[in-house]
Amino acid sequence: MTDMETSDTVLRPLVLLVHGAWHGAWCWAALQSELDQRGIASLAIDLPGHGASTLPLSDMHGDAQHVADVASKIGRPVVLVGHSYGGGVIGEAAHILRESTTAPVQHLLYLTAFCLDEGESVGGLAASLPAENALLNAAILPGPDGASGGTLVLDCTKAHDALYGCCPTNVSDAAIARLSPQPMATLGQPTSAAPWKTIPSTYVVCEQDKAIHPNHQRMMAKRCTNVLSLNTDHSPFISMTTSTADIITNIVLS
Repeated sequence: MTDMETSDTVLRPLVLLVHGAWHGAWCWAALQSELDQRGIASLAIDLPGHGASTLPLSDMHGDAQHVADVASKIGRPVVLVGHSYGGGVIGEAAHILRESTTAPVQHLLYLTAFCLDEGESVGGLAASLPAENALLNAAILPGPDGASGGTLVLDCTKAHDALYGCCPTNVSDAAIARLSPQPMATLGQPTSAAPWKTIPSTYVVCEQDKAIHPNHQRMMAKRCTNVLSLNTDHSPFISMTTSTADIITNIVLS
């Protein structure tokens, strides 16, 4: 690698990958491996209480603050990538980071994610959209402490079709085994701002998604600067890893 190539790599923004509900940083492993091969640096974040995190479960604002705290320690521009519920998190995190000089947000990438306007919540927006058949709704159950416990889990027998319909069964089985409870509060908290109005943004519609209906995705995608589509399920980082990496690479190098 030449000195010029090394300099360009150092100056590139770091890609921060923010997982969706029930998931953890583990879900980005295949995508990160692909990005590494391209020299695109990324960091997958465990939201509090998920994956390998030893922090207590939080709410949406707490999740966003955690992402902002991580970004602030990086000391370089960032591209925020949010999957599913993670879309709400990256929007709130970008709002927190709006005046940051150490971690300016260069781009927001909504990967079949909730792109929220000011005052909207993930659950509120989902409920307000026209009715569509989504398999995820039937897979959601009260957490181990029941409805009073404040968490939701997924029925493992229904999670494959809802989240990983285009993924190999053995891969989806491994993913399902890692899913963890999701706090109800994360779905009901309103966001403080709509940073996609001032920060360049891309929305990726997943056309075979059984969790967030493609029609709902297209409605949210109208808010973004650019709209792309992948003919796959709710987990393109697994089912279409190379194509997802292509999208991120183009954003980082643009």
